[in-house]
Amino acid sequence: MRIHNLKVSVSGVRGVVGDTLSPNLIANFAAAFGEYVGKGRIIVGRDTRPTGEMYENAVVAGLLSVGCQPILIGIVPTPTVQILVESNKAKGGICITASHNPEEWNALKFIGASGIFLNLREAAELLNIYNQPDRVYVEESEIRKARVIENAFDIQKKKIFNQIDIDVIRKSKIKVAVDCCNGAGAPYSKDFLEYLGCEVYPVFDKIDGRFERKPEPIPENLTELSRVVKEKGCAIGFAQDPDADRIVVMDSSGNAIGEQLSVVLATEHLLSKTPGPVVVNIQTTKSIDAVAERYNSKLYHTPVGEINVTSKMLEVGAVIGGEGGSGGVIWPALHPCRDSFTGMALILEMMASRNKSLEDILDTIPKYYSAGEKIPCSAGKAVEVIRLLSAKYADASPNLIDGLRLDWDDSWMLLRASNTEPIIRIFAEALTQKKANELVEKFVKELNDIE
Repeated sequence: MRIHNLKVSVSGVRGVVGDTLSPNLIANFAAAFGEYVGKGRIIVGRDTRPTGEMYENAVVAGLLSVGCQPILIGIVPTPTVQILVESNKAKGGICITASHNPEEWNALKFIGASGIFLNLREAAELLNIYNQPDRVYVEESEIRKARVIENAFDIQKKKIFNQIDIDVIRKSKIKVAVDCCNGAGAPYSKDFLEYLGCEVYPVFDKIDGRFERKPEPIPENLTELSRVVKEKGCAIGFAQDPDADRIVVMDSSGNAIGEQLSVVLATEHLLSKTPGPVVVNIQTTKSIDAVAERYNSKLYHTPVGEINVTSKMLEVGAVIGGEGGSGGVIWPALHPCRDSFTGMALILEMMASRNKSLEDILDTIPKYYSAGEKIPCSAGKAVEVIRLLSAKYADASPNLIDGLRLDWDDSWMLLRASNTEPIIRIFAEALTQKKANELVEKFVKELNDIE
């Protein structure tokens, strides 16, 4: 079977290099995408993985074979590809990156003409085309030449700088450490922050394709960033993932404050200037509720997944939003996509304009503690569990858009069945670690008691 052992989803297609993800498969998916969007310009970018250039060539071959013109923009953050699709009025874009997966993985992410990822229906249509027995290849006379755009990140950078108060940040001369994971942010983050007048201490900013820490920017993987923050006396630290769409913040004591608070901080800043709708996924911290309420702003929840958040943001005219569980800040004034550079700029502007430390700002935001667990659970049982518990806890505002979320005044709990494993994940948040742990233990028992 052509897609055996691949992860094919609304997020694209990903697999292990040399195992499931062959250049031939990549070329076929690229050709199918070209058929789906139609002949025209397709923006192609990649992260720093050693296999990026090989797969870029396969993508080019696939696109050319169906009459598209690949526009190559090299090693760039994922949001750069999305922004270039829109600015170049391209038919779509392909980003070659496996995001926070280890370096032996790679993937294709598919972007529509609006510069946002394909939704569930569009991804299904693309997969249907891929599974057709015959490609609609063009004749030799219709093969186009690939083009190259140099310095593509400059377009994204200028869009951000046009939206923020550069002067107020420059006057503050903030000391910043940034961990780029040797990923797509590595060629750009130091210069970006220095342009804002920051004194910058980069960590893992080589582009040799080898990740010197585990790619996911979670606290246990950020020990080197923590060391640099403390040794250099930085006011803040930032950590990116390999495709630089996610951002995690570290305080001046070298403590990673969690990916959830990246979105909360950006939201606090923007709503203080322009109150309006906020959209986050269902796995986002309850701290965002307090911030939205503070500024009398409507808060919407969506299923997990960037496309779900961005679609709702466009529908309701959101001021800000994101995916708390992944540190994904989405600022539609720039572009409806997750972007670590947007997150860094907004948080620095907040610190500078308020003349406050990160810690002082965090003190104004309710702090929640989290706990999680996963237990074996078949897909059939997961459906029954969610049905029974949503009825049992009807007084906890059950939200069923993606699993089951239950909300109380000082805590919340989420049950979500895995899309790839026969397990169900339990995530809880509360004002104390003890309460969060107890919530998880309580619902583990609830699930185990259901036959």
